[in-house]
Amino acid sequence: MDLDVVNMFVLAGSTLAIPILAFVASFMLWPAALIKVYYWYWRRRLGLKVDYVDCGGYRFCYSHRGKPGGGRPSILMLHGFSAHKDMWLSVVKFLPKNVHVVCVDMPGHEGTTRTSAVDYSIEGQVQRIRQFVASFRLNKRPFHLVGTSMGGNVAGVYAARFPTDLCSVTLICPAGLEYPNESRFVARLRELEKNQNSQDIPLIPSTPEEMEEMLRLCSFVRFKIPQQILQGLVDVRIPHNDFYREVFMEIVGEESRHSLQENLRLITVPVQVIWGKHDQVVDVSGATVLKEAIPGCQVDLLDNCGHSVVMERPRKTAQLIMDYLNSQHNTRRSKKLS
Repeated sequence: MDLDVVNMFVLAGSTLAIPILAFVASFMLWPAALIKVYYWYWRRRLGLKVDYVDCGGYRFCYSHRGKPGGGRPSILMLHGFSAHKDMWLSVVKFLPKNVHVVCVDMPGHEGTTRTSAVDYSIEGQVQRIRQFVASFRLNKRPFHLVGTSMGGNVAGVYAARFPTDLCSVTLICPAGLEYPNESRFVARLRELEKNQNSQDIPLIPSTPEEMEEMLRLCSFVRFKIPQQILQGLVDVRIPHNDFYREVFMEIVGEESRHSLQENLRLITVPVQVIWGKHDQVVDVSGATVLKEAIPGCQVDLLDNCGHSVVMERPRKTAQLIMDYLNSQHNTRRSKKLS
């Protein structure tokens, strides 16, 4: 073989080897950093920009894409307990690019200010999200609010408190109800409460094994995740576990545990409910509670799906949300014409 050709292959191999070796090193040695790079890459790929808004010394971190208007309502997305705004990336991927989307870090989570327990109760979170909405001027025209799990609880109570802000709301496996059937997670909590053990909360893992168990609890689909990635997920969370425990004790406390249930009669905006049929965290029987309590409530139950609807069925979730928004738009238009 010609020497120049050999040199070319050596150079090409060396060029490729550098990023490959860097990736392998990051994967083996710094998996937490790799996870952060992953989120950064997908935000950039999807056209999401991260910004901050300050409200009297309190700072909200949020990502957003698009501009308000264009005949469609803006969509504000509220994540669940111990998550962050990037959990919505898989859903945003399937939303039309001309829809104005805002994903905010909930109080104390990720880039939003961490204060005290008063802000972590459901009522406290509702008031903080209202502060964000007002500062961001998102309520200049009615917007669509989406919340999952803890965020679903907050979204539902927000709808009860500030109905004029909203055109509609989507609740995905919301917490805060009195469920006819007890979930596996709630049964586990009762056992921990009986034994006076507040350290082994299944949603607050501190080892790769506990992280794997949490993923099994939250998902119907069984993902095979490498040990290094599990370690990275744990490494990212461990510095915040004391905070997560504080938040958890607030949202399961007497004032917040059934906050959505207590506010159902005050919800007047159109409501869509999406729930995984195999949810082991908050039982799918809660969908019946919502349907019976809220007139015209639309319920979509997903087969082969657990609590992590956003991660397990992102395309379907995006489709259901857009179909619902379109149907609501058509309904409003028909009323104007009649």
